[in-house]
Amino acid sequence: MSAPTLNRVQCLSPAGLHHMAYWEWEGPKPDAPVLICVHGLSRQGRDFDLLARVLQTQYRVICPDVVGRGNSDWLSNPKLYQIPTYVSDMVTLIARLNVEQVDWIGTSMGGLIGLGLAAQRNSPVRRLVLNDVGPTIEFSSLQRIAQYLGKGPTFATLEEGADYLRRVSVGFGPHTREAWLALSTPMFRQAGERLRLHYDPSIAVTLADVTREQVAAGEAGLWAAWDALRAPTLLLRGAESDLLSASTADAMTQRGPHAELVEFAGVGHAPTLQAPEQVAAISKFLFRG
Repeated sequence: MSAPTLNRVQCLSPAGLHHMAYWEWEGPKPDAPVLICVHGLSRQGRDFDLLARVLQTQYRVICPDVVGRGNSDWLSNPKLYQIPTYVSDMVTLIARLNVEQVDWIGTSMGGLIGLGLAAQRNSPVRRLVLNDVGPTIEFSSLQRIAQYLGKGPTFATLEEGADYLRRVSVGFGPHTREAWLALSTPMFRQAGERLRLHYDPSIAVTLADVTREQVAAGEAGLWAAWDALRAPTLLLRGAESDLLSASTADAMTQRGPHAELVEFAGVGHAPTLQAPEQVAAISKFLFRG
């Protein structure tokens, strides 16, 4: 199947206009259903390359670089790096795509964006896949992420950068060296003679300032969104995840859309959706009809 094309859409925030980039994988026919795949906090849209190649047999697959990441603009006000900004951008993207409905796969932050959009009245989200995230987010996991996010290291070689990412991403689970390099390559940009990570270091500002009390206050709103959700939902969880607890995942199967839960052994936060069993679980859910 074809490789993706890079496009951009202009979006509006309180700070003004910005462009969000998105990767588009052509579907099997012009009117193929649209699947939007949204990455985690410090990642970018090329995370989904392997999965998109499988799913483009049935879908037109859209993989945005959330603003501040990848090929998208950086915001002048870092305090706008929050879920409401991202949801607004996705509404603009869907309007650009000119479709009434989409299916959604969201990893971590991308799942929260999907939840925020899917819970809206008259939402365009038809089916939802949440990858290792839910309404209750473990504060200790946020603290762990804050230790490395936005530190701005640079690297002499891709291999050096990939090794750094491996150290801070142990929860992603086992990968071959070849697979890890393929997953890591889009994460870097040239900075003179060295390489830097692709994202705006200021995406760390909001996370660095968050308190346990703020997380607890936001949790009530996320559970309200979950309980309002009606779209069929698949919940994926790394069995060793420190962000989505087993008890939260179980509660998500008992209320709201009563999610279908699939766990992956030997993986923490978050499954990269590269392993055959991970791809198969998503394909089974989305291709069900």
